[in-house]
Amino acid sequence: MNIEELRELCMNVKGAEECMPFDEDTMVYKVMGKMFAYFPLTPKNGDFCVNMKCDPEKTLELRDRYNGIVKAIHVGDSLMWNTIYIQSDVPDKLIKDLITHSVSEVIKKLPKIRQKEYREL
Repeated sequence: MNIEELRELCMNVKGAEECMPFDEDTMVYKVMGKMFAYFPLTPKNGDFCVNMKCDPEKTLELRDRYNGIVKAIHVGDSLMWNTIYIQSDVPDKLIKDLITHSVSEVIKKLPKIRQKEYREL
């Protein structure tokens, strides 16, 4: 997967919006005003990566299984975010599934009425 394919996957999420609230190098993707993914436009140590929300119970399993999934950059000790190197041992299909999972994690934390609004988009 390359950075353009990653952007396309994020933009294909129902209700996705793209913005750059942090700086001119970080793309942020949101649904219902909440962030589900962000990534730098320049590679880190030669590799492109994306940061996504993840169920804490799934986080450690993913980090143990794949060298390309590590503790998220800029979020402290949180188990709720992973950094995924997109040109690593992480399959493209899994990256796509993790985008969907990240969106689900965002939506399930919204108030019920906002969850309903999202489902009706």
